[in-house]
Amino acid sequence: MDREAIRLEHITKIYKLYNRNRDRLKDALGLTRKKCYSEHYALKDVSMTIRQGETVGIIGVNGSGKSTILKIITGVLGTTDGKMKIEGRISALLELGAGFNMEYTGLENVYLNGTMLGFSEKEIEERLQDILDFADIGEFIHQPVKTYSSGMFVRLAFAVAINIDPEILIVDEALSVGDVFFQAKCYHKFEEFKKLGKTILFVSHDLTSIAKYCDRVVLLHKGVKLAEGSPKDMVNMYKKLLVHQLDEETLEDVGQKSEIHRHTLEGKAWKDHFEVNPALLDYGEKQAEIVDFGIIDQYGQFSSIIEKGSECQVKAKVSFYSRIKDPIFTITIRNKQGTDITGTNSMFERVETGVVEAGETRIVTYTQRIDLQGGDYLLSLGCTGYAGDEFKVYHRLYDLIGLTVLSSKDTVGFYDMNTVITVEKG
Repeated sequence: MDREAIRLEHITKIYKLYNRNRDRLKDALGLTRKKCYSEHYALKDVSMTIRQGETVGIIGVNGSGKSTILKIITGVLGTTDGKMKIEGRISALLELGAGFNMEYTGLENVYLNGTMLGFSEKEIEERLQDILDFADIGEFIHQPVKTYSSGMFVRLAFAVAINIDPEILIVDEALSVGDVFFQAKCYHKFEEFKKLGKTILFVSHDLTSIAKYCDRVVLLHKGVKLAEGSPKDMVNMYKKLLVHQLDEETLEDVGQKSEIHRHTLEGKAWKDHFEVNPALLDYGEKQAEIVDFGIIDQYGQFSSIIEKGSECQVKAKVSFYSRIKDPIFTITIRNKQGTDITGTNSMFERVETGVVEAGETRIVTYTQRIDLQGGDYLLSLGCTGYAGDEFKVYHRLYDLIGLTVLSSKDTVGFYDMNTVITVEKG
């Protein structure tokens, strides 16, 4: 890993924002001396070095400059300032269909893309069967790509990108499309590339993949490189950024090691640290109401991103408006398809809740080790009970907030049994 594959030095990208189209025209024609636009920094003084054979991830919230920096590296965009050096043939999978002609067939687009990348027709033909096998779209290869589903589109685009023998592979979120089997095939190819000493630059919101495949991660925010380091450290910093516990306005230095100060967030509601599902299901008789909620990770931070195998707490604050005997507090975790994966309640766990008077509040804490497989889930909370023999739903919040489990090792099924395997000679 001695040779540099990519070097970026003080890269800045500024966009001019005009309030009116005529101002854009005047500025383009040089008809005004007055500044008639505002400047938006998509990237500001970003430097980084990626060495041959590294897999480097870039993470950040939307609008942080991730896609911009990839487009600059691939030559799709120019820079406003700064220098760049690339060593090696680049293959990029940035936006679905980039470089594809929608009217051409899949096969025609394979030749078109190969030619654009500098290959002769003979060289493309030598790689054609590998491309077709990886894409696995059958006879659709002879149909116009405008008839493809998004999954078929990305299968073909990815198959072309990885089979033209790149030294540097750049991927931007493309693997979020396609079924789980295709994604597994793509990541297996990642592993092959790493063993062959290829360089991979990977932008994704899938933090599990970032943690599993990347040697190093760069964290961008509002066009500025906040920090770079190990996947675990950068993901933890990103988690704090998501809940506004990193204050980018107080950065003393935007270089390699930024000095970042935290908000204390005192007096803030727990739920204000999270993005609440606008489509949540909220119902019940409301003799009791869940008025606040949150997730606390192993580091004591509010976060919806939890490391697999770690212990976390889910907290709910419940206000009571009537006298209720033995309320039952519930928690459920579902997958994105709406299937209940796991859950429990205070009755199952044999927790005595007693009589709660009107005007009182209870804080319920669910403490558990998270052994779910890596992925995205939805959290539901509730308060129920019995009035005599009649079951009552006082308040339920279904699919309230998202829960992301960050994993470096997944097994089969919904959760990890943490099996210990030993193999001995017979």
